[in-house]
Amino acid sequence: MDWSFLIKNKESIHVTTDSRKVTSGSIFVALKGEHFDGNDFVDQARKDGAAYVICGENALRDLQDLARAWRRELKTPILGITGTNGKTTTKELCAAVLSTKYNIYYTQGNLNNQIGVPLTLLSITRAHDMAIVEMGASHPGDIKELVEIAEPNFGLITNVGRAHLEGFGSFEGVMRTKAELYDWLVHHDGIIFRNADNPYLAKMEEEAIGLLEDQELYHTGTMPEGTHLVGAYNAENVSAALCVGHYFGVPYDQGLAAIRAYVPSNNRSQLMQTERNTVVIDAYNANPTSMTAAIEAFDHSSIINHQSSMPKAYILGAMRELGEYSHLEHQNIVNMLLERKADKVLLVGEEYKATTAPYPIYDNVDALCEELKNAPLTGYIILLKGSRSNQLEKAIPFL
Repeated sequence: MDWSFLIKNKESIHVTTDSRKVTSGSIFVALKGEHFDGNDFVDQARKDGAAYVICGENALRDLQDLARAWRRELKTPILGITGTNGKTTTKELCAAVLSTKYNIYYTQGNLNNQIGVPLTLLSITRAHDMAIVEMGASHPGDIKELVEIAEPNFGLITNVGRAHLEGFGSFEGVMRTKAELYDWLVHHDGIIFRNADNPYLAKMEEEAIGLLEDQELYHTGTMPEGTHLVGAYNAENVSAALCVGHYFGVPYDQGLAAIRAYVPSNNRSQLMQTERNTVVIDAYNANPTSMTAAIEAFDHSSIINHQSSMPKAYILGAMRELGEYSHLEHQNIVNMLLERKADKVLLVGEEYKATTAPYPIYDNVDALCEELKNAPLTGYIILLKGSRSNQLEKAIPFL
């Protein structure tokens, strides 16, 4: 469909899939899901001033087509970011660095799927100099679908790891899917930002497209002092952001100052001092790669060194969507904890029940919270690590 009648020469457009957020002149898209049907609110959206309503069985496809059309109308340079771990933090850091020189729009929260990416694109205005679009995937072909909507000019894959194996089938499936970003860029004269120290990314690039001359390489490096990020694994995210900044003319010192000023507030690599404990919060994403990295970083963190007299506690949620690998990967995490002889370990999720874990295992976060109310932890430095599905952030008030 030709969407020019809605978008031509507009400075901005307001598109929403939530009928409660309809305003005069906005576009309402009536999506249908397992537990909701936006078509039930079409009449109300019109009464509330929607200028146009997209509904019916093809509403999602129409939303994606509209987003692509708006992206082409604006011609705003777009940096696409994907990866197993670190993509949201890298997006945030790139935005912080680039915002010192440009008016940047970037993915808000975790809007990185087939609905979130179109909504992100439709939130860009003519006033923005550049946009950063985060892209998530859990099945083969997901990234291909998203890049064909967003049409990025630049791309960055943070890393690849063992996540969503139930959907991808194997680690090789993860690599192949993430490499779909590289495929798009080489066939559309784009530019790749790549960690030169990551052999998987080099292999993906070579197998997907052959070595590309027009790319920007960076190294993992080490964590600079003075940031609010917790965990040495963030070093490559910082290096990526500084590399992107350098390419777009942001001086190193200016970019580093922006990273030092950035304060995580999204339950990722976040440090919190409560009345009773010091808590490292990383409760938005959990897979074998990120869980291992978080435990290792927690053990060797400068925070631990500065508070070495404090006992350590690990509160870990189960890792989901691992399919046949689930038992093995959860046992590997338990083995890591056994080696560390942790002072306190609390595990959340039935996946841990099939392991040899000698620790308390709670079916869900509510059961954990009840335990923490009855037997509160005091004087600990705590790693709170889990995925969004665990909802471990509910335990923070009890820590």
